[in-house]
Amino acid sequence: MDYSDLIFSQMGRVFDTEIVIWNTMIRGYAYNGPHEKCLSLFDEIPHRGLEPDSYTYPYVLNACSEMGSYRDGYKLHCRIVKSGFEWSFAVTSSLFNMYIKKPDSFDVGLVNNGKLSDARRVFDDMCVRPVEFWNKMVFEYVKIDDMIHARQLFDEMPERDVVSWNSMISGFAKARDVTNARDFFERMPEKNVVSWTLMIGAYSDVGDIETSRKFFDKMPHRNVVSWTSMISSYTQRGKFEQALDLFVQMQSEGIVPDRYTFVSVLSACSHLGDLELGKWIHYLIGDWSLLGVILGTALVDMYAKCGDINRAFSLFIKIGKKDVFSWNVMIKSLAIHGRTEEAIKMFLLLEKIGVKPNEFTFTSVLFACSHGGLVEEGCKIFYSMERDFGVRPKLEHFGCLVDLLSRKGQVEKAELLIKDMPFEPDIAIWGALLGGCRVRNDLKLAEKVIEKATALEANEPGVYALLSNIHVAVGQWPEAISAREEMEERNLHKKAGISSVV
Repeated sequence: MDYSDLIFSQMGRVFDTEIVIWNTMIRGYAYNGPHEKCLSLFDEIPHRGLEPDSYTYPYVLNACSEMGSYRDGYKLHCRIVKSGFEWSFAVTSSLFNMYIKKPDSFDVGLVNNGKLSDARRVFDDMCVRPVEFWNKMVFEYVKIDDMIHARQLFDEMPERDVVSWNSMISGFAKARDVTNARDFFERMPEKNVVSWTLMIGAYSDVGDIETSRKFFDKMPHRNVVSWTSMISSYTQRGKFEQALDLFVQMQSEGIVPDRYTFVSVLSACSHLGDLELGKWIHYLIGDWSLLGVILGTALVDMYAKCGDINRAFSLFIKIGKKDVFSWNVMIKSLAIHGRTEEAIKMFLLLEKIGVKPNEFTFTSVLFACSHGGLVEEGCKIFYSMERDFGVRPKLEHFGCLVDLLSRKGQVEKAELLIKDMPFEPDIAIWGALLGGCRVRNDLKLAEKVIEKATALEANEPGVYALLSNIHVAVGQWPEAISAREEMEERNLHKKAGISSVV
């Protein structure tokens, strides 16, 4: 554009008054940038005695979209109306695309969706409306979950293609309206792989994994997205063995997985504690560093949950640009493996390098403090949440601190914290305080806690088991038996713990 601008500036006055030449330069800047030059040339046109034509406006409107200068776009729209160029399909289609691209945040504060109403006005006034414009308008309604207007517009369409039908199916799937999604799927004259995949997701989202699988098995053609959708459906519904079996079948059919496939199957391995299969999947990934931070974090999580915390940590170090989610996973993993001091060091390092912690970061580091018995550090981190980071503590953060204080026998402080917190305590918090009563053999407070916990009607057998154990610790065997009998009367049974050694 520098060389083009040099030639343009050296042209004689005869060429300088040709709108075609100006349009050429405006088009060049609209395509190649800088886009500001496109607008400045447009503003100079009237000073040269020229008038913009139907070829000028589309390029300037596109430049406004690229720069996010929607106020300039509004002004251009006014000029277009005044100059009568609304008849031009090229101009109105550029206007329509500008409004479609406008971010929703630009209209924050408006009662109605300004972006959508602007786009709809332009759409309704267009002299020619190709099917792709109808599709864009339908999709915008689907995006904001307005299926009533989407359906009305769909019904008005003079012609429809597979994208039109898929947009409607995706909207109904998003709304968990499988009845309408199925109806549209059955009625569409031509189905593609997207149509079938949408139905897999639709039934999975409402928990009907069997019907999802039926759609998957009936598909005439499957791509990596279809396979990943079915695998992730199994993973999300806790059917981890089925997810991994399907992944093995996918491999046997020669389908190359993508990063989303790997994340789903690594999650399944994490939940099953299957380290050997996790290592095989890691081998299949190859150079995972090229596939992004999400997959890297999934690998870290898999190794940690399968017992190999050292491998998890070494992989964490190799992740290039770590996000806060990666740090959260590593902090929590170290804490679970008893390396609480290292978890807290990771939290301090995260703060030092400028990654802003979120509520899940604090849950993880407070969990580490609780299981490491680090009262001073835990209290300091808890009270820094809102003061230093603007993160308001939630019930789970109070629960971690109550658990920490209770584990160290500081039940008075824990009880005071419960009284002062802005939430009603749940069964987990009463259970944590009851654990502190056991540490102190404080029967009087334990019975008060049981009374509070019972009032919640949570039917949690753990609190009665703890009370029974407290009675046993001080030699009150009849009372211990009574607590166990109350468990039986309420038909509560505490599940036995299970550990997995890899």
